[in-house]
Amino acid sequence: MSPNDPALQLLIDRVQSARAAGAQLCIRGGGTKDFYGEAPQGEALDTRVLEGTSSYEPTELVVTTRCGTALAELEALLATQGQCLPFEPPHFAYAPGAAALSARHRGATVGGMVAAGLSGPSRPAVGSVRDHLLGATMLNGKGEVLTFGGQVMKNVAGYDVSRLLSGSLGTLGVILEVSLKVMPVAPATVTLRLEMDQAGALAQLNDWGGQPVPLNASAWWDGNLILRLRGALAAVQAARVRLGGDVVEPEHAAPFWEGLRDHTDEFFVAARAAVATGASLWRLSVPQTAPVLALPGELMIEWGGALRWLCSAAPAAVVRDATARAGGHATLFAARDKAPGAFAPLRSPLDRIHRELKKSFDPAGVFNPGRLYPGL
Repeated sequence: MSPNDPALQLLIDRVQSARAAGAQLCIRGGGTKDFYGEAPQGEALDTRVLEGTSSYEPTELVVTTRCGTALAELEALLATQGQCLPFEPPHFAYAPGAAALSARHRGATVGGMVAAGLSGPSRPAVGSVRDHLLGATMLNGKGEVLTFGGQVMKNVAGYDVSRLLSGSLGTLGVILEVSLKVMPVAPATVTLRLEMDQAGALAQLNDWGGQPVPLNASAWWDGNLILRLRGALAAVQAARVRLGGDVVEPEHAAPFWEGLRDHTDEFFVAARAAVATGASLWRLSVPQTAPVLALPGELMIEWGGALRWLCSAAPAAVVRDATARAGGHATLFAARDKAPGAFAPLRSPLDRIHRELKKSFDPAGVFNPGRLYPGL
């Protein structure tokens, strides 16, 4: 990235001015994840001034793109070479419990994708955003441009700070540019539907998890277990016969998985309506082998049992205690009232690490104050 880039200089000037004035900035791309985490604070710093793909080497399976680039634009570029972002980052086009975004928002950006660190249905099979992040250039709270990692798959020297940015929600700095590992689109895909209860689905998913089955994604809701098989044609065909169930036609399967990724599926539409009337949408991260959780509300299960979406009016303490007993943690993903905290409270050692990192990258507290945790 050229230091003489006018768009980059504009961001540097804004950060330095804010630091000198003791002001705070809210880093924002498309604004599609404003609902996630704690409430945004500070004057908006629009990253969409810095857009475009710097380099793309299809034969090397690596793309380097700027933070303000529309996620849809990047995916369209990869599709021309039969490649994709295999972790299926969400394209949220709404804020749960709120009105639709204004027309000026053109959707999710690459910087927001990395900052949020959220992955879609294929996460258990292919890894997360963090796993595909090879390198990053960022702007810290002093207005300095820092580069970490690189543009190849083997980066072994130094601290892997680029991956630290994934999920940081902009609290450490402005993600200016990232290099990502991409993958070829799978040659074969089949979606299956099986009828079974929650306990049976969890047991079956755990059993398949230890077998050589090309299971790319799964979802259970309302007595139905939906499976997506992906990989070589022979492997997918063999697994289709072995697992049984009804084949879901591609014209119905593709919208289902996209709806699951983007939260436009029926479950999330209903959850959004419930949130508007006072319920909460929880994102429960637990071990895949965790049993059925004794919690009231509507539930959807993804990631082979490791991700459980709960729409419930139960108190936060009840949800978090039950999730902790199962060996996991609960995130208050969407709610009208986030007084209990969006993320599970950190214990002393982790809390100290977070605060020391914040102090190192953003000593004056310019960026996204309180976005992860109040007071951070």
